[in-house]
Amino acid sequence: MFLARAARTPEGVAYRRPRAGGGEWAAQTWAETARAVREIAAGLIALGLRPEDRVAIASGTRVEWIEADFGVMCAGGATTTVYPSSSPEEVRHVLTDSGSRFAFAEDAAQREKVAPHVERVFLLDDLGELRARGREALRADPELVERTTAAVGPDDLATLIYTSGTTGKPKGVRIAHGAWVYQGLAIQAMGIVRPDDVGYLWLPLSHAFGKALLSCQLSVGFEFAVDGDVSRIVQRLAEVRPTIMPAVPRIFEKVYAAVNAGVGGGLKGRLFAWAVKAGHRNVLADKLILSKVRARFGGRMRYFISGASALSPDITAWFGAVGLPIAEGYGLTESCATTIFNRPDDPEYGTVGRPLPGTAVRIAPDGEVLLRGPGVMSGYHGLSADEVLVDGWLHTGDIGEITARGSLRITDRKKDLIKTSNGKYVAPQAVEARFKALCPLAGQILVHGENRKYVTALIDLDPDAVAKLGLTGSYAEITRSPEVTAEVARCVDKLNADLNPWETVKRFLILDHHLDIESGILTPSLKLRRRVAEDRYRSQLDSLYT
Repeated sequence: MFLARAARTPEGVAYRRPRAGGGEWAAQTWAETARAVREIAAGLIALGLRPEDRVAIASGTRVEWIEADFGVMCAGGATTTVYPSSSPEEVRHVLTDSGSRFAFAEDAAQREKVAPHVERVFLLDDLGELRARGREALRADPELVERTTAAVGPDDLATLIYTSGTTGKPKGVRIAHGAWVYQGLAIQAMGIVRPDDVGYLWLPLSHAFGKALLSCQLSVGFEFAVDGDVSRIVQRLAEVRPTIMPAVPRIFEKVYAAVNAGVGGGLKGRLFAWAVKAGHRNVLADKLILSKVRARFGGRMRYFISGASALSPDITAWFGAVGLPIAEGYGLTESCATTIFNRPDDPEYGTVGRPLPGTAVRIAPDGEVLLRGPGVMSGYHGLSADEVLVDGWLHTGDIGEITARGSLRITDRKKDLIKTSNGKYVAPQAVEARFKALCPLAGQILVHGENRKYVTALIDLDPDAVAKLGLTGSYAEITRSPEVTAEVARCVDKLNADLNPWETVKRFLILDHHLDIESGILTPSLKLRRRVAEDRYRSQLDSLYT
């Protein structure tokens, strides 16, 4: 797919990257990308890379990550993805379990983590020696890469992606070349992405979601502006002016909270509320107010793509009213991430959409969502597919239902459902997503209540929202201030008003610090490791029941 794309549109822009000194982003054609990829591939082959040998990439999102990944696959190898935020112990597990021979590292810190477990490490900022070796090999054998690539079959291993470990030790998901090809072709067949689109890519490429986007790009041929610096997304959007952008729900939650907080109350607030209710198709509302919101995202955005975890239907509907529709999707690492997808021009809010062409979904008698299709994994590393798939169906661990329109609605994780001591079931993810849409101060929230007589919550505040309050004192002091406590309590009351009595949050605790990836509470895609958090904060949770 990669070599065919480069041959079809060699002078088309494949990627753009920010220049070190600022200004216009540097463009890179498909031909230039193919030159780098072929040299990397030839260099790896010259170093003895064998078919399906694993090569790890430990780096944030950048164009060099993509070149290394395609280089590994064009050499007949398979990429092992490593989150740059992973601890040395997590890196050791991934590299030893995968049997990775070589590794690409973003910098010295990543090199230090991967070096003890592989034969050789290449720094992404210093690939001169590897590429020179590749050029020498290509001079001796100009067809080396094409011949090696032609020998790769659709069932051969392309990528080994380790699960985030929300429910146990990370497992290596084996994804074949054919699965990625299917992803790209199925999304292209839906007609929702065009060759003239400009995508903004900041998501971790070590996640299946990011990899699926690359497959889609190869099929369709649009360009990606690539920069993994999350702190500069708002600035970058104004520079790149993308037409599509994939993101995780936390980004949309923060934008929603920031815009609504900035509007405030009074006449301005009432006008904004009217405009959102009227929607972007109302010419007056759009011209006076909503077009200014869209301008913050570059002014050309056709739609966003949301995945990785649940997004509140209220937030999805709000973005749609503003004229920035969100196409929410669903999938697992085990299904190449993009399996179910809401069509941007015809979304069904509150659902994750309908299956990709060629994928089947059904609901088991106990409510579990089952998937089958060409994008499903080959199995876990060290286990055969027969040991993890039942009659070809992937058991997702999610609970859901199919609507009259054929869309899938996810209600919760099978293992995350809370059963109170009164015998009532509570879906914590649904409650958590709703609260984050209601409370502008909310960062993360853990809803708890397993075998308890009522439901409680630990609430982590968003640092940007807290900073705008203008309160003095340390962060811990601010979290205990009457103003913050009263605002969070108001939002909890608002949340409870729409819940069943047994679902309502009876007591809560505001944390005086942040839940983050480094502490192991959040996964790199910002999902909550529920069991880890409950164990870590056992004493605080217990205090809410005394």
